[in-house]
Amino acid sequence: MNDHAPVGVEIRPLTIPARIDADDADDFIEMTRVRNQVYREISGHDDERITAAELLPHYQPDDYETRLIWTVRSGGRIVGRCGIDLPHEKSSTLAFWQVELLREVWGRGIGSAAYRLIEQTAREHGRTVLQSWAEHPEAPGPRLAAPTGFGEIPEDHAARFYLRHGYALQQVERASALDLRDSFDALEELYRDAQRAAADYRVVQWFAPTPAKWVDGYAWMKSRMSTDAPAADLEFDEESWDAARIALHDARYTDSGRLLQVTAAQHRSTGELCAFNELVIGADRTEASHQEDTLVLKAHRGHRLGMLVKCAGLLSWRRLVPDSPRVLTYNAEENRPMLDINEALGFRPIAYSGAWKKVLDAAG
Repeated sequence: MNDHAPVGVEIRPLTIPARIDADDADDFIEMTRVRNQVYREISGHDDERITAAELLPHYQPDDYETRLIWTVRSGGRIVGRCGIDLPHEKSSTLAFWQVELLREVWGRGIGSAAYRLIEQTAREHGRTVLQSWAEHPEAPGPRLAAPTGFGEIPEDHAARFYLRHGYALQQVERASALDLRDSFDALEELYRDAQRAAADYRVVQWFAPTPAKWVDGYAWMKSRMSTDAPAADLEFDEESWDAARIALHDARYTDSGRLLQVTAAQHRSTGELCAFNELVIGADRTEASHQEDTLVLKAHRGHRLGMLVKCAGLLSWRRLVPDSPRVLTYNAEENRPMLDINEALGFRPIAYSGAWKKVLDAAG
């Protein structure tokens, strides 16, 4: 792998241990520490921090994607990582990747060397559509507007890297935070209003692992995340979810002591689950919480179900984890219906990320 690297730099495949207390887990633990430091350098906070024990389940082999990861070493120590995810959906042409380096080693050609490995690996696996995300902190100077017409980012170090390697900005994503210590009076009123508008629906909740009676409905809604969320000109395979995939999804949280709450709306007359919201926190219940997937099935939109499940979820969540200071969530800037809900609930923008895409030519 070191044919790609500058002198004194080594790009080495990372061994994925079976357990975090295994004899070969040291490199994974150090990679996680460096990952957290990279995110802290970019954002200025630790809300994206994760422990090695919580991250490890997401790197265990499964039937749904191949996840390859390398450590980047300079002077014998880990200074970054690069990785690529290859979905297993039939005839997929997609690859999702990341290159993350400590700021101290920027400007030495290491990122470009890591990216050459990423592109070579994508080609070797027959992938031609490469997509990647990066946070772009506010900065003075030239700016890039999303082609959707919603959102812009500074043409910063990361943006210049993508542009230099032939990528185009496709979408701007907003990170927002809700202070869980603020009054929930307005949220409770919004919940009552949503209940009145959604009289044909009821709220159901569970914690991972998903109870058997909700598995099929949850799996169907999760499959629609790949088709129904605003995606600009990004490409996603239509995913197939079943009980086995739900069990794997849930175990990636529960195996390390993380807590996943799902709040769903059920159609009273048919019993169909038709909207859901997920809230997650790590084993340390004093850290920031994360709002992950939220979706209302297309056939059930227009009944304020997004507001219903988000309000119900947040109300129970604050009682459940009273020491968590805030909830973070992420939305495409053109997803105005969901942003309207979040803003009404009290979420405020804290950061913006760019979604980048490159289509490889056949010749290479």
